[in-house]
Amino acid sequence: MQDETQVRRRRSVPHGDARTRRLRGRRQHRGQPLDTTSAAPTGSASSAGGKAVIGSFDFDESVLLASIYAQALEAKGVQVEEKPRIGSREVVYDQVKSGGLTIVPEYNGNLLAFIDQKATAATTDEVNTALKEKLPAELEVLDSSPAEDKDSLSISKDTQTKQSLNTIEDLAKVSKDMIVGGPPEFKNRWEARFKEVYGLEFKEWKPTGPTTSDAIKDGSIQVGNVFTTDPKMAANNLVALQDPKNIFPAQNVTPLLNKAAASETIRTTLNGISAKLTTDSLLQMMQKISVNKDEPAVVAKEWLTTNGLG
Repeated sequence: MQDETQVRRRRSVPHGDARTRRLRGRRQHRGQPLDTTSAAPTGSASSAGGKAVIGSFDFDESVLLASIYAQALEAKGVQVEEKPRIGSREVVYDQVKSGGLTIVPEYNGNLLAFIDQKATAATTDEVNTALKEKLPAELEVLDSSPAEDKDSLSISKDTQTKQSLNTIEDLAKVSKDMIVGGPPEFKNRWEARFKEVYGLEFKEWKPTGPTTSDAIKDGSIQVGNVFTTDPKMAANNLVALQDPKNIFPAQNVTPLLNKAAASETIRTTLNGISAKLTTDSLLQMMQKISVNKDEPAVVAKEWLTTNGLG
């Protein structure tokens, strides 16, 4: 889901504040590149909490969620190493499977679509049931949170009014005259599925990445793959088209683990996070990062403290 710069302004706190020193140390540690040669599970450890290498996709929300996981686990005595902004699911998934990563915050619907392109599950329960059947033996998913960040095909409110577009189904009558944008992998993942389910054929596909919302606003594309917790949806006066055929399944934030590498402390802690994470709280945190330019680690710490998990 987005490729944005990692440099974020921290909130104003005293120079010697202990939290600031800890977060500064975390940012320095995060800079290490991913060791793609690791094949053995890295989470096995003699310590009670174990060890965990936590990865994230190359967009801010994933970095935020990984930081929430990391700080909560550190508070429980787990030795944590973070590997932020690794790349797309195509890269990250293999790293969790091989044991190079212990944990990644995932989105259950997109994960299912990645491992089973013919999957038809739509609801949270249906998606998770299918996931548990399809995942390889090396992997497991923990409890899904109520927090959901769904894919959407979005347009400007001006386009919606002028062309009377309310659903993705409506889009079929005009899509051949439209340029669509999204992440670099968007076309490969969705072109055939859009045509099969809704009869969509676009004039052109553009890899707009994190600029998708802005590209819709300035008219360089007419429709784009924007995520529902993106604060720019409201800021840029965009509207997500309704999806009556559920082409985009449930997208609950769900931890994906390397089974052999995860301790019970890790499982219990992450399930506790999922129980308290909501879509509204996720949107509020993303507004702090995208609008206020706060650092994901600082926003994560605030949420954990507020919810008694830090």
